[in-house]
Amino acid sequence: MELENGTVKTEFFLLGFSDHPELQTVLFAVFFSIYSVTLMGNLGMILLITSSSYLHTPMYFFLCTLSFIDACYSSVIAPKLLVDLVSDLKAISFNGCAAQLYFFCSLVDTESFLLAVMAYDRYVAICNLLLYTVIMSKRACCQLAAGAFLGGTMSSIIHTTNTFHLSFCSKEINHFFCDISPLFSLSCTDTYMHDIILVVFASLVEATCLLTVLLSYVCIIAAILKTGSAEGRRKGFSTCTSHLAVVTIYHGTLISIYLRPSTGHSLDSDKVTSVFYTLIIPMLNPLIYSLRNKDVKNAFRKVIGQKMPS
Repeated sequence: MELENGTVKTEFFLLGFSDHPELQTVLFAVFFSIYSVTLMGNLGMILLITSSSYLHTPMYFFLCTLSFIDACYSSVIAPKLLVDLVSDLKAISFNGCAAQLYFFCSLVDTESFLLAVMAYDRYVAICNLLLYTVIMSKRACCQLAAGAFLGGTMSSIIHTTNTFHLSFCSKEINHFFCDISPLFSLSCTDTYMHDIILVVFASLVEATCLLTVLLSYVCIIAAILKTGSAEGRRKGFSTCTSHLAVVTIYHGTLISIYLRPSTGHSLDSDKVTSVFYTLIIPMLNPLIYSLRNKDVKNAFRKVIGQKMPS
């Protein structure tokens, strides 16, 4: 390991779950199963939506984009984690670490923006139904999705630059991937200002996304409550429950990790939380949307029916 001006320049070592060596095989089997289900669920959702003309609507366009993001950002973490669980040397190059952090932050923040866009889509569908096809045109949907990716990319550039401007005096990252807080803990210098930058920009992203979701659902709930029939109210709420569940789980986990200083908390406890939002949530999203969505289940039955021999 070479040091230049006190900074690690060659590679890092991911400690991962090395404090429990007896569990490595079990963890590999569990994480491999989770990652396999994640890929099958999200890629299956993409194929189902693209192949079924019945699902060619703005709502499912965004759901297809969400599945793409989940498959990608899980893939930024899981393959390296699986390799490290069966390897003695858990090394990652300096540039590889920076690339992993960049793509991970970009996709995570893109998902935050996309969930806000999906809340806006539900607002338009329920509160402006007559103008829905005009407001949420194909061009508008593409622009909103592109805006989510742009927002995620810009946020990631800030976080990656902020993190890798530090001088690192240690090569051992107490985590299973290159995340911000574990890298901050390796710094030779005080990270107070870097913590401030992290919290400020993470707060801006979270506040923007959550405020959009909150305002959308305030209007949605008000519109649903004005509906005369109980059946109408039930259908209105049923179209939003899956999205609300995903938003609550996703943002709750992110806030618990990133909207706090890097000091004064256990990195070991963060590993468990990180497993949840890097591996579990991308697996749960397609299950939540498919199990609670009649359109998706009907489209799946039609696709299966068409492929069954007569």
